Formats: sequence, structure tokens, C-alpha cells
Amino acid sequence: MARKMRSGVIGGAVALAAALWLYLVAGAIGGAIPVNRSWTPPKTGVTIWVESNGVHTGLIVPKVAAGIDWRPLLRPDHLADPRFAGWSHASFGWGERAFYLETPTWVQVRPATVIAAALGSDRTLVHVDHVPPPRRTGADVRRIVLRPEEYRRLAAYLRASFAERPTPERGYYKWDAFYAARGHYSAIHTCNAWTGAALAEAGVKVGWWTPFPQMVLRWF
Repeated sequence: MARKMRSGVIGGAVALAAALWLYLVAGAIGGAIPVNRSWTPPKTGVTIWVESNGVHTGLIVPKVAAGIDWRPLLRPDHLADPRFAGWSHASFGWGERAFYLETPTWVQVRPATVIAAALGSDRTLVHVDHVPPPRRTGADVRRIVLRPEEYRRLAAYLRASFAERPTPERGYYKWDAFYAARGHYSAIHTCNAWTGAALAEAGVKVGWWTPFPQMVLRWF
């Protein structure tokens, strides 16, 4: 009996490792296949940024640009310190509720939280940080210039990710908040896949499937 149990545990571990390896390989392949192949950035337009903290990616956009004004939705009273609403830009991210609230960085990542989110959840959130525009780009922040119509398509995608009545919740710090969201989170549709899909919807050249942060950033 003990031998059979041991064999079953080993077999399960091997199967799990194989599934994880296949997922990583599939993500690398999906992130390398471009959509919107003919897209090129304009010389002038609306400047946005894609950022990563190593776990979650987000899109930094101006609060007012190309006829889009985010201020009525992202109100100062949603923040622990309303003064931060005076910053000119907002960073948008989307993800599974427990994963978002419990894993602001890799230090807080717990396997049980990751597995539960990967299996699928309809409890999703939009995370918004009020920020100044990035001073410089680097390994974790990339600059993108969009045409006005491309930015409007991006903004429509972002807005559609919010629930119909997006009740705000206080965030990690004094300048961010979470909002109830639409969408089903899973190992297929991760927070990073959402970022890639948002850029693809705008018409930007990006990976076909971007489940990992690196698969988004590599295009910019």
C-alpha cells in the first residue's frame, strides 16, 4: 500500500511538472507570435507606458487625452489620500481578486493562491494607481506612442473591464484603489494576457497570447 501511494505521489508530481513545463513553453510560443503585424508607432500621438512589477503588468495612460477623461470614474475620494488624484496619469491592471490582494510582489506569492486563480475565477478586479508620468523607461517600463483612434480603442477596452457599477476598494497604498471588474480569470486569461489583449485591441503589434510579464514587455 505504501509503495502504491508513493508511486502515485511521484506520478502526480511528474504530471504536474510536465503540465507546468508545457504551459511555460506554450506561453513563450504564444508571446512570440505577433498580432497586428503591420503596426508601426506614429511619430506623435498619445504616449502610454506598459509596466511590470515582476508579477502583474499594467498600462499607464494620461487621465485626459484624445477626448477621453478618466477623472469622473477615478475620483479622489476613492483614495486613502485624495491628494494623489492630482497626478496626471493612471495605471490600469486587471486580475483575480485573491491573487491581486494577496500578491502585490513575488514575496507574497503563495502556491495555493496561484493554483486557485489558475483554475478559474469570476471574482476579478481592476487595479488603478494614480501616478505621474514615468521619468524614464527601463527593464520594467516601456514607452508606446498611439494614434488618437488607437488610444480611444484602448480606453474602451479598459473601461469595459470595469463592472457596470465598479464599487471602489482601498488599495495597497495611499494612491491606488481596486474596482469590481468583468471577466473570467484563469491560467489562460491572466492579468498579463489581459494587458496584451488590451494592446492588441488598440491595434498595437504585440504577442498573440501573453500570459507572463516578459511576453508583453518584449515587444516594446
